[in-house]
Amino acid sequence: MALVPVEEALARILGGVTVLGAESVGLLDAPGRVLAEDVVAKLTQPPFNSSAMDGYAVRAADTGDPHASLTVIGESQAGHRFAGSVGAGEAVRIFTGAAVPKGADTVVIQENAERSGDRLHILEAPKPGANIRAAGGAFTAGDTALTPGRVLDPGAITLAAAAGHAGLAVRRKPLVAILATGDELVEPGTGPLGPDQIVSSNPYGLAALVERAGGTAKLLGIAGDTRDAIVEKLAEAAGADVLVTIGGASVGDRDLVQPVLKEHGLELNFWKVAMRPGKPMLFGRLDRMRVLGLPGNPNSCLVTARVFLVPLIYRLLGRADPPQAATAILAAGLEATGPRQHYLLAVTEPGSPPRVRALPSQDSGRISSLAAASVLIVRPPEAPALPAGSAVDILPIDF
Repeated sequence: MALVPVEEALARILGGVTVLGAESVGLLDAPGRVLAEDVVAKLTQPPFNSSAMDGYAVRAADTGDPHASLTVIGESQAGHRFAGSVGAGEAVRIFTGAAVPKGADTVVIQENAERSGDRLHILEAPKPGANIRAAGGAFTAGDTALTPGRVLDPGAITLAAAAGHAGLAVRRKPLVAILATGDELVEPGTGPLGPDQIVSSNPYGLAALVERAGGTAKLLGIAGDTRDAIVEKLAEAAGADVLVTIGGASVGDRDLVQPVLKEHGLELNFWKVAMRPGKPMLFGRLDRMRVLGLPGNPNSCLVTARVFLVPLIYRLLGRADPPQAATAILAAGLEATGPRQHYLLAVTEPGSPPRVRALPSQDSGRISSLAAASVLIVRPPEAPALPAGSAVDILPIDF
């Protein structure tokens, strides 16, 4: 099977994706979720003309005379409005958030007035309508406050609550089952390693990536290099929207993931992508479940997940696509690329536009480089060598 270009591979993975269904959650469970339906205001905000400042509610027509003296006839507090009406030559003491009494059209801030008993002297005439928040200034009943696809951040949740909603319809989180394969793997923290063992770290990095993108990660553990072990773990992936396997997807004698998946009905779409790192990656469908077979080397695994898995999760959630390539300036030169698209782990340096520097080691197994990187430098196939100061595309790792 020929190498598939990155853009074509992504298009195949995202092709025909159906946005997941909705479920209802309370506001306290809504942060980070993706809105599934319009949020329509059930009420008007503010529901009445309210004061934006502490001061006095007056008629603007009574404040133009620098010697104006008004009679204070009452008080309006937040939650306890003045029931009467402001007439000519009258004022009402008012506090922030309180309803503006009938007849008043302006609020004089308390610093610009001087009171003696029930007499109020205006020191500085306000503009008509000053310091009043008009009813419906934020929204009115029936307005669409939020639209589907919005990630519910603190501002959105505040707006939904103000609009009268105690709960919201959100997209179900995509369930991503993650399976590591290999006889050499052991779980973190299991004690001293044997002579041929290594810690299975990739599932935990992938789980963090899945949760950050808005999905739910289900770790299936480790399957040894036997058909029975892989089949047993595949059964535990039932109900997942996406199955991610790590390692074992090549065609060597000990690479059993691909043949076992095919035996269980995998419709293989492609295997091998024209990218570096990440070439030995597969994609296919197993009934309704999308399957991504990622490389076993940590950097290759996480880079391919950022390029392919994150957009898939976004698409399942009905979100706008994650941040794509931006432009930055090289702080140090780069060598020419080969026939594959290159993704180089890099760090940003101060500057406008940003300056980026590829990390000295791009080895797929050097996890310290992965942890240090903040962006990926994206270089097309057969790109020439570039000197420092050249413009390059970058893909943010922190999406």
